[in-house]
Formats: sequence, C-alpha cells, structure tokens
Amino acid sequence: MRLEGKSLKSDFLRFIIPSIIAQWVFSLYTMVDGIFVARGVSEVALTAVNISMPFTTGLFSISILFAVGNSTIVAIFLGQGEKQKANEVFTQNVVLLCILSVLITILVMIFLDPFARFLGATDHILPYARTYIGTIAPFSVVYILSYSFETLIKTDGYPKLATIYVTSGAVLNCILDYILVMVLHKGVWGAAFATGISQAAVILLYLWHFLGPKGTIRFSKFHLMSSEIGRQIRNGMSSGITEFSSGIIIFFFNQAILKYIGEYALVSYTIISYVNTIVVMSMAGIAQGTQPLISYYYGKNESEKYKKLLKYGMVAAAAGSVAAVLICYVGAESIVGLFLKESEASLSVYSVRVLRIFILSFLLAGLNVVLGGYFTSVEKAGFATMISLTRSLIALVISLVFLTAVFGGEAIWWASLIAESCCLVLSAGLYQWYRKK
Repeated sequence: MRLEGKSLKSDFLRFIIPSIIAQWVFSLYTMVDGIFVARGVSEVALTAVNISMPFTTGLFSISILFAVGNSTIVAIFLGQGEKQKANEVFTQNVVLLCILSVLITILVMIFLDPFARFLGATDHILPYARTYIGTIAPFSVVYILSYSFETLIKTDGYPKLATIYVTSGAVLNCILDYILVMVLHKGVWGAAFATGISQAAVILLYLWHFLGPKGTIRFSKFHLMSSEIGRQIRNGMSSGITEFSSGIIIFFFNQAILKYIGEYALVSYTIISYVNTIVVMSMAGIAQGTQPLISYYYGKNESEKYKKLLKYGMVAAAAGSVAAVLICYVGAESIVGLFLKESEASLSVYSVRVLRIFILSFLLAGLNVVLGGYFTSVEKAGFATMISLTRSLIALVISLVFLTAVFGGEAIWWASLIAESCCLVLSAGLYQWYRKK
C-alpha cells in the first residue's frame, strides 16, 4: 500500500477524509434526485423516490458487502507480500459482481409492479415508483461496480483519486438532473436516468486507473476460489448490512407510518431518511476509510497500530455525531425548506419537529458503526454482523412494535434512538469480551 509514513494519524486522516466525502457523494445521488423531483414534479413523486430507496440502497449494500470483504482480503495479502493473490481475488470479485448484477436486473424488470408494491407503493404512488425503479434497474451493474472500484482504489493507496472520481460523478448527476427534470420536464424518469448515466461515467474513470500504469492492484487471470468468496462475504457482511440498514429502516418506517399516522407523514420521513443516510454513511466512511489500514497492519501482525487506529476512529465518530446533531437541530427549517414549498406550512412545521427528535439517534450510531467496522477489519465477521443486524433490524423492529403499542403512532420517531442505545450496549460488551480474549 502507498503509505506516506509521516505518522499513523496522518495516514488515518488521509484515508478517512476521502472515504467520508465519497459516502456523502453516494448519499447525495438519491437526495439530489429527491430535491429536483420535489421541485420539478410534486411531493407525491418525492415520496415515490423515497419508496424506491431500499432498492437503490440494496444495490449499494451488495456493492459494499463485496467491496469491503474483498478490500479486507486484498489488504491482508498486500501486508503479507502476496501481490498476485491480491490481484486474483480482485479480478474474481469483479466477474462475480457483473454476473450478480445481470440477475438482479432481470428479476426486478420481470416483477416490477409487485416489487414496487412490496416496497410500499400505494395506488397513488405506484406510477412514479414503477418508473423510477424500472429506469434504475438496467443500471444495476454500474451501481454495484461503482462503490466496489471506489473502495479498491483506496486500498490501492489512492484515496484522493477515489474522491475526485466519485465527486465528478455527483457533479454530472446534478447537471443532468437539472437538464432532464427542470428544463426538459422528463420527471421521475429523468432523475433516475441522470443518476444511472452518472454512475456509468464514473466506472470508465475507475477502469482507466486499474488498466493504467499507476495501479498496484490489477486485473489478472484467476481460477475459481470459492473459499475466498465465502471469506469475502463473511468479512463484508457487517458493512453490507450497515449500508442496507438505511434501506431496511426506510422500509419499516414507511410501513409503520402508513399504518399508524398517514400518507402525509411519509413526506416528513422522506426528508428524515435523506438526513439519516448522510449521517450514517459518514460514520461508515470513517469505518471503511480505516478498514484498509487496520487490515494491512493486522496482516503484518502489528497490533499496537491497528488498536490505535480504532481509538482514532471512535474519537472521530463521537465528534462527527455531536456535530451532526447540532447542525441538524439548528438548521432543521432550512433542511425541510429544501424539499417543501412555502405553501406546505403545516407539513413543514411537523417535519421540523419530528426531525429534531429523530436526530438524537445520531449520537450513538457512529460508535456502533465504527466498532462493527473494526471487527470486520480484523476478520471477526460474526461480531460485526451481530452489531449490524441488531441496529438495523432486530432492535429497530422491537422498538417500533413496542413504542407504537404503548405510546401510539407519534412514538415512531423515537424508535431509532432506542434501537441504537440497545445496540451500543451489545457493541461495548462484544468489544470488552474481545479485549479479554
């Protein structure tokens, strides 16, 4: 790996800053679609984009599952001086993702309407949701390969280059969104098509790196290594679940809101889900930016360094979480104003109120995500998966069921805070057990 060697803290910052920016950019893809659709089409169309988010998040979660798992193995091989094995594992991963992407596209297009209904599309929302998902699905291969390549470029020692590439795609997405939605009035289709084309353009930049002279990790001939695929899935499962957790949360919240509050509250939660995705993915950026370094020193058996990297990650997550809560609380009206027009005054007031409740969960989410990422980096996949499943599924569903049963529909907005609190108890207990062992 291309490490500058100035200090461990310097390398830590050099890796996590581009990773956080990349996560912001990936999060902004759908958020930008939402802003343009809300302004250029309607609030109903905005809700359709939100209904579709578990699908796009699912694509990214598959990408991250294999990317982080693959990156962990590649970094360990590089730390052990096994460059050829690193190249073979990398190439096998790309081929596997291409095959998986084609299967996803075929299945979604065949079952498009039932899939949109499953995600929560009502009769009113279905036409918009069908259009958005049906336009995104053919681009599944570039969605899935995009983050995988971004992660491997960082592992290759070029974190700044990864940020430049992914930011270029985001800028292109904004330009195309404006042209297709606001100028040409192509509606939801235009927003989805702009995102797909932007991702495809970034893939060409990534290939230019891996096929060019600068890359250390390169494409090579390989034989099927099923054991490495299993190892890759185990190592990446936690990060994949962390990414997909935002989609899972959106799905369960949408169902609960429709049942206990009403369709109007979906607009409020759409705004909350965008903010939540950006904050949680920022924390994931810290975890994933640190991952290649921890795995590298883990491969070299330098425990003092990778333990110190965990401390840096925890401090960064705590500071980032507090900053996110303060910014969101003070700027709640401005955030809501990006999506809702002045004529929607009562809905804006309600959205601001529930946003200020939900953001309290950010104070704990970062610590859970970083600890899960650490366990992934040192190949304690079981611990990492337990943390991710607890915060994104088990504790969340239990919290939603309990709060709505005891306190009614409005208690939904506290569910994420309760879930993160339960998960932090588990995370701390697993880490203490791991330290003693």
